[in-house]
Amino acid sequence: MPNYVKVGNLQIAKELYDFVNLQVIPDSGVSSENFWLGFGKIVKDLAPENKQLLNKREEIQKKINAWHRENKDASFESYKEFLQQIGYLEPEVDDFQVTSNNVDDEIAIQAGPQLVVPVNNGRYAINAANARWGSLYDALYGTDAISEEDGATIGNAYNPVRGEKVIAYAKGLLDEVVPLGSGSHQDAVSYSLVNGELSVALNNGQSTGLKDNEKFAGFCGDVSNPTAILLRNNDLHLEIQFDAEHPIGKSDPAHVKDILVESAITTIMDCEDSVTAVDAEDKVLVYKNWLGLMKGDLSATFTKGDKSIHRTLNPDREYLSPSGESFSISGRSMMFVRNVGHLMTTNAILDEAGNEIPEGIMDCMITSLIGKHTLLGNGNYQNSKQGSIYIVKPKMHGSEEVAFANELFNRVEDVIGLERNTIKIGVMDEERRTSLNLKNCIHAVKERIVFINTGFLDRTGDEMHTSIEAGPMIRKGDMKSSAWLNGYEKSNVTVGLKAGLQGKAQIGKGMWAMPDLMAAMLEQKGGQLRAGGNTAWVPSPTAATLHALHYHQINVKDIQRDIKSQQVDYRDDILQIPVAENPSWSAEEIQEELNNNAQGILGYVVRWVELGIGCSKVPDINDVALMEDRATLRISSQHMANWLHHGICSKEQVITTLKEMAKVVDEQNADDPAYVPMSPDYDNSVAFQAACDLVLQGYDQPSGYTEPILHRRRLEVKAKSRVNQ
Repeated sequence: MPNYVKVGNLQIAKELYDFVNLQVIPDSGVSSENFWLGFGKIVKDLAPENKQLLNKREEIQKKINAWHRENKDASFESYKEFLQQIGYLEPEVDDFQVTSNNVDDEIAIQAGPQLVVPVNNGRYAINAANARWGSLYDALYGTDAISEEDGATIGNAYNPVRGEKVIAYAKGLLDEVVPLGSGSHQDAVSYSLVNGELSVALNNGQSTGLKDNEKFAGFCGDVSNPTAILLRNNDLHLEIQFDAEHPIGKSDPAHVKDILVESAITTIMDCEDSVTAVDAEDKVLVYKNWLGLMKGDLSATFTKGDKSIHRTLNPDREYLSPSGESFSISGRSMMFVRNVGHLMTTNAILDEAGNEIPEGIMDCMITSLIGKHTLLGNGNYQNSKQGSIYIVKPKMHGSEEVAFANELFNRVEDVIGLERNTIKIGVMDEERRTSLNLKNCIHAVKERIVFINTGFLDRTGDEMHTSIEAGPMIRKGDMKSSAWLNGYEKSNVTVGLKAGLQGKAQIGKGMWAMPDLMAAMLEQKGGQLRAGGNTAWVPSPTAATLHALHYHQINVKDIQRDIKSQQVDYRDDILQIPVAENPSWSAEEIQEELNNNAQGILGYVVRWVELGIGCSKVPDINDVALMEDRATLRISSQHMANWLHHGICSKEQVITTLKEMAKVVDEQNADDPAYVPMSPDYDNSVAFQAACDLVLQGYDQPSGYTEPILHRRRLEVKAKSRVNQ
């Protein structure tokens, strides 16, 4: 247990207390005494309310379980009426429009990709912040977005055949989204400015301009020989870069060396699902990196090959307008911070009775105070030009819990000296009770909401846990074509737009989890824009650059306007439970599903528990690398727990499958010197036992969440490590 410092009614772990007092509070405009005493008052007033909300979750779940056990042949209408009676389905509020003000353009206006990264990894956090701009040539050349057919192999040395395919693809994109008045960007031999307009000389001796000169946004260098041309399309930027001495530029007729793409417009710096933070030591690292991002002085040094690389945050990008006036665009992604949800408590701070306090309250207090530094200009860069702090709040169930978050934000603003609604909220629509009552949830934060989203993994996990007594669930791969999921995806967009989120907030779509399969991403992920999402999660800066192309090709604003004009209520679709009717799976099909789930659980858990890695590329059972976080565990463990509960498989079969898949995972990680194998000694492998707990105790886990088990097991590993040191 850590050493504690007592302040008022709080006992704060000394390392956390020292960090906040010495690094966060100075220059914040808040005294140490007022911060901790105000913090203590919030805990005293709101921790009991937090507990009551969690108790209500459990009470509702027990009632739903009992209803399903007792009403196997009930009609849909009686099920719906029951949910209304217990308060699961809320009476809908009257129509309204959100009034969120002082929202930055990156959130309110620009549509584009979004990264989610573990903020406890400084290198990843810097890379994500710097992913606001990415090289299109690099993104195409280094991925399968360009095929390796006809001699266009990647290899170790530069392949001019592949390079030509990259350049042709990139200039084809320019022709599509910023076309010339005549001819093609392929035919350009020079770009210059004439009377404030872009002039492009072609290889046929003629000159042309842009078909729409409004898309010419600026330039760098001399008007007759610019080093860069800035173009704007659908509120996103492209920068054509020129350099006659560059290896690529000197072989290009117009000396184009690269096309820079405005890519990850926003990033969620994550304290939650992609992070392993189980004690004060871990939380200090999380907060320290967030402080470095907000002050702009976070750096990371690492070794790559035989080189030592030092990373810092990128400066703003400077341009001249077509009329010659200087202006800048941020060189960094607009940053949200994702706090933890209402469920978990933390021993980093105890109340006066020695009880752990809600971790979500601690996150809000400390990340908000850190965020205040950027508003005060206490650093190299300012995250928000509009003077807002952006917090994403996950795992809330229904409008009461969202209203509780709103009250918490109010109280925090008062303690740290911020005007009301300075702290903006992102409400993750990834729990069933929130999906069904999304309009009410948005209404509860209508003055500060800037983000809603959908997410397949967590949402499916909650779908299965909520209805675990209804029957055996369909196979995991069939969920994506189910009625409830399609209704959920459509409802999120429709409800958000009807509440006035367009021009005020992001409507987000889920993660492309396969970072090595960029050709498939380019083929498929545009569907999320056509469904009305104006942002979507990507697994890497490279993926952000490629996904940004969709936002040039598809005008999301027009799509959202069309959707907003439709009046469709999808809640009955959302209520269609994905139970398998008269399942007749073969033994082979059942084992295949168990293998898939078990391997995914183990591949992620072993890194989380043993190595403290909360987000990484984890090979699936077919050795396809997937970018995974805790939501992976929730869906897989709940699916196995459901099948176990309904006798589709036995406990013995589950354990045998986990053991066999542990061997597969061990083999997949055999080249990692830090890896701790599970299969030599299952009984003493903490990671293996954690995986077993997630399935065998899955029925009883609150809302099917994985955090209680993971945190307990990770603390066990850390305690063993301290004993062995």
